[in-house]
Amino acid sequence: MERIEEKIAHLTRAVDDLSDIVAAQSAEIDRLNARVALLMRREAERQADAGGGVVLGDERPPHY
Repeated sequence: MERIEEKIAHLTRAVDDLSDIVAAQSAEIDRLNARVALLMRREAERQADAGGGVVLGDERPPHY
């Protein structure tokens, strides 16, 4: 019985540790998503200020 209790204690600690790691990763993902959104807004503003030309992915570069 003691061995089972030890195993349960170790498993409980492992679950708690993993839960903390997942929570930290979730917080970091949220921070990174906010940064990406900020960068996307800044780039959109920069492109709008630069004349608003739309660059299509299938356009040939000017040096062709």
